[in-house]
Amino acid sequence: MATEIASARGQLSPEARFLLLALPGALFVVTFLILPMLSILVFSFWRTESYNLIPEWSLDNYVVLFTTPTYMTFLLRSLLTAVAVSMVALIYSWPVAYFMAKYGGRYRLLLSLAVAAPFFTGVILRITGIQGIMGPVGLINMGLMNFGLPPISFLMYTPTAAAIGIAYLFIPFMVTAIYLSLLNFDFELLEVAKINGAKAWRAFFEVTLPLNWIGTIIGLVLVFVPALGDSITARFLGGPNAASFGQVLSLQFGETGTWALGSAMGVVLFLVSSFVIFLMWRSVNLRRSGFTGREG
Repeated sequence: MATEIASARGQLSPEARFLLLALPGALFVVTFLILPMLSILVFSFWRTESYNLIPEWSLDNYVVLFTTPTYMTFLLRSLLTAVAVSMVALIYSWPVAYFMAKYGGRYRLLLSLAVAAPFFTGVILRITGIQGIMGPVGLINMGLMNFGLPPISFLMYTPTAAAIGIAYLFIPFMVTAIYLSLLNFDFELLEVAKINGAKAWRAFFEVTLPLNWIGTIIGLVLVFVPALGDSITARFLGGPNAASFGQVLSLQFGETGTWALGSAMGVVLFLVSSFVIFLMWRSVNLRRSGFTGREG
């Protein structure tokens, strides 16, 4: 019996084996990504009445989004916040990832677990922890008041607080992406650059960063996309003046029940994210990143 099975396997062509291996993943993507996105796209052209979707095709939802200043304000605020958080995460993550990859040694695994430690708890618990640090009676303000100093008001229920919370939540993604890229980087190249007279900063921008640019782009995407659509952080930390596009979008599928408008908002958010990802990917130079198109 085992011989027959082995011979039957041997009769499968490489293309057939590839299709069999790819089929489960393809079914998962189609079922849980493509079909839901197509349904959202269809719903965005319908209308909602008394919490029910009415299949009447029109562009009314998009007209409402692009002609109502409030929605555009929410979208612009979320976009600027996502860009700012991505830049902060980039500046913070590179030194951390570089230290882990070059100097971590046998402690690399422990350092990686330390970076992943926040994911051992839920998002709500982590945000609550931030409230305990930055809140009106949090550790920072209590420490200031103990020294007779006034509390810092912008640390809580402001757009700045929301941005700090989003950065805290998603920085580990950036650190991990850059760290994994640096694992395959030959640090001896930096010594060669120094021997040839390059300063440390020039060696970084002309050697280290270009050869690890793909990992950096992946980290930016992993931070920018969830930051753009974030709804929980703005609700708990931002206050009324920091309402995000994602937060308003979630209301359409919850309290207000306007699924059609919420679907249109989801389509707009997806298009904006896709456009930004496209711009990021256009900056990748595969040859400069070390890809020659040949197998090693």
